[in-house]
Amino acid sequence: MRSNLTKYFNSNVEAAPLAVFRIFFGLMMLASIIRFWSYGWIEKLYLQPQFHFSYYGFEWVKPIGLATYGIFVLCGLSALAVALGYRYRLSIILFFLSFTYIELMDKTTYLNHYYFISLLSFLMIFLPASAYYSMDAYRNSEKAYQYIPKWSVDSIKLMLGIVYFYAGLAKLNSDWLVDAMPLKIWLPSKFDVPLIGHLMSQEWLHYGFSWAGAIYDLTIPFLLLYSRTRYLAFFLVVVFHVLTRVLFPIGMFPYIMIVSALIFFDAKLHNTLLQWLSKRFKIAKSYFDNGRTLQSKMSIRPFVLGILTLFFSIQLLFPWRYVLYPDELFWTEEGYRFSWRVMLMEKSGYAQFKIEDKSSGKWFYVNNDDFLTPFQEKQMSFQPDFIIEYAHFLKEHFEKDGHKNLAIYVESYVALNGRLSQPYIDPKVDLTQVRDSFEHKSWILPFNDEIKGL
Repeated sequence: MRSNLTKYFNSNVEAAPLAVFRIFFGLMMLASIIRFWSYGWIEKLYLQPQFHFSYYGFEWVKPIGLATYGIFVLCGLSALAVALGYRYRLSIILFFLSFTYIELMDKTTYLNHYYFISLLSFLMIFLPASAYYSMDAYRNSEKAYQYIPKWSVDSIKLMLGIVYFYAGLAKLNSDWLVDAMPLKIWLPSKFDVPLIGHLMSQEWLHYGFSWAGAIYDLTIPFLLLYSRTRYLAFFLVVVFHVLTRVLFPIGMFPYIMIVSALIFFDAKLHNTLLQWLSKRFKIAKSYFDNGRTLQSKMSIRPFVLGILTLFFSIQLLFPWRYVLYPDELFWTEEGYRFSWRVMLMEKSGYAQFKIEDKSSGKWFYVNNDDFLTPFQEKQMSFQPDFIIEYAHFLKEHFEKDGHKNLAIYVESYVALNGRLSQPYIDPKVDLTQVRDSFEHKSWILPFNDEIKGL
């Protein structure tokens, strides 16, 4: 066993696949930042709101006024530098820190693919992605290598495989497979999609898409790994992600996953892509084809091996943390985020907060529009950690206005995947007396149904 590991960590492959991945990754991230800025989302999501929902443990990460634009500039420039392979290590570290800071500024904007980008950029810090076809390699021939350790390419494949496979496992539940929810709710509204719009109200299509999505996610990593099915698999990747982009507003994520899948192809395809790029921009690709191999005693230093082992152990185990909590995951959402559960729920809610003076017994209701944007209010209404954080914000706000000895209650109702709405938070619990934590939120009322599966 040990000899096999030693042999694996000493094996090498051409660096072209990792170089192409670095280029596409950097360019896609630059495009994402430009798109985000051009749509005015920086001001709308980070500057206009007077209150921002924080991730537990990261309450200190907040927008910093107009200087928030500077974070986006840094993120975009570092993404471009990553694509060019210019001062790569510093650039990828700056990108990871700036992008993750942006992601953490407001929990309202949480998306699985933001989390994916943060993880991927962290992983890339430890990979020799600038060893080939980069400005670093061009400026210093001592840093130029045509061959790199095999594990550095395989680590990207493993990360992509985890995302797909866990997304497939998450679909193995009765709502998705037996009831075709929430696609049965979403798809009928897509009647204006060219060619297939007239089919969107057909129930057989809802079930077909549900089952096809689960099978796709569970099998696509293995189809991409196997050389005989790789081209078919890539075709399926393109079809799947183009279709999801047409049907749902999920930004750049489909394109990111399409170009990321290229890492599974052998070096011949990547060398062809780089050759085309070289002709287009008059770059001497032959300069980088020096036959040199990046080597060390084990091809991976113990420190890097330890970091990567811990990193992938967390990726494999962290999505399962929901089993530590009682009650229905989709209802409580305890352990739901950061687990590759992509577009599995249609959830809507209503939350009205009651502020009571415990001394006099007088009370009044809060107009959420006074403090939250419509998007923030929508997200808050059905997520318990949002509700508790907002309640504490209200307490602090009204105490600054001179109110003392306050209790805050919420009357809330939530509808999940087409079910009738039902009471969500115990209206008798004073939310000022509870805090967000990793412990089970016992003040969430029981779910009156059962969702079977993983």
